[in-house]
Amino acid sequence: MKRVFLVVLDSVGIGELPDAKEYNDEGSHTLYAASKSQYFNMSNMEKLGLFNIDGVKEKFPKMEEMEMYEGSIARLAEKSKGKDTTTGHWEIAGIISSKPFPTYPNGFPKEIISEFEKRTGRKTLCNLPYSGTEVILKYGKEHIETGALIVYTSADSVFQIAAHEDLVPIKELYRYCEIAREILRDEHGVGRVIARPFIGDYPNFSRTSNRHDYSLAPSQTMLDQMVDSGLTVLGVGKIYDIFAGKGVTDTVRTKNNEEGIEKLIERMHRDFTGLCFVNLVDFDMVYGHRNDIDGYAKALSYFDSQLPRIIDALGDDDILIITADHGCDPSTPSTDHSREYVPMVAYGKQIKKSNNLGTRESFADIAATILEYFDIKSQVAGTSFLKDIIHE
Repeated sequence: MKRVFLVVLDSVGIGELPDAKEYNDEGSHTLYAASKSQYFNMSNMEKLGLFNIDGVKEKFPKMEEMEMYEGSIARLAEKSKGKDTTTGHWEIAGIISSKPFPTYPNGFPKEIISEFEKRTGRKTLCNLPYSGTEVILKYGKEHIETGALIVYTSADSVFQIAAHEDLVPIKELYRYCEIAREILRDEHGVGRVIARPFIGDYPNFSRTSNRHDYSLAPSQTMLDQMVDSGLTVLGVGKIYDIFAGKGVTDTVRTKNNEEGIEKLIERMHRDFTGLCFVNLVDFDMVYGHRNDIDGYAKALSYFDSQLPRIIDALGDDDILIITADHGCDPSTPSTDHSREYVPMVAYGKQIKKSNNLGTRESFADIAATILEYFDIKSQVAGTSFLKDIIHE
């Protein structure tokens, strides 16, 4: 029974890419930024080799580079254009995006908003890039008084709709998102339309866990190839949403990292052959975008504290791969994603120890590697490193 557990630590980048200047991300290093906190402790990831990765060991001179560690490691460059969740996850799954998804620093065009208002029967508020917590504080009261939907974006390719759950039922908000998804195609094909429900009374509003993402449907990914080959693909967190449901045979949404880790461990005790693909979003959504260094460090430390439980649940033929999809440096003035390398840490009874692959050209190498492990001829981007990490 072969299984791969692919865990994405959302936004845990490990240093600026060579083209970071084009994205105004010079100097970004998310992992190093979090390490400045007194709450930072990743001793278990250290044992797997995280701090031996290129671009990481140089930033931690006080941390003695371990000659012996338990995993195989690499630094992965992003070949796609962009630095958002969809682009990063799609590349991990074997798609290189030749151009970034559109962004709207000045808000969405009048024709898009007019069509959205016409089809939903509701007016809109804001239509500017905004922090999710700040936008409901500023516009939440007016939203409740008028019934107008709060529409906003960010530096990422997203069309976000915030609404109070008592005023706009969840199913209705989801329907509005489906309408927006239908409108936002072709040149305005944003990566994601996101439902952002909230509750509470002014000014004490809070967002709920009923968020739902509506992504564009990707072309063929490793997930599709695995399902077509009769294998199981389990999604944990927002994986199903990121891939618009394509190539996912079973899914569960999660409220936070803690629940995501528990759902992962539950699935590790299932009998299946295939992939369990996990997104742990709190690093990015709760801490990175809010420049909360201590919160980010605590979240990393919590994941690290749970890593022994994950390792203990691995079977003889299981492979654990831990990676990320982009950066979101909480120490820079920007609250947006950052254009960074990401780590690749592989572990399992079949995986070579103390094995550094250096820097790889693409996140998509993960897809090619997983497909080769299941003896599937890759039809996606990427170059497999399976033979470099697995014992013969």
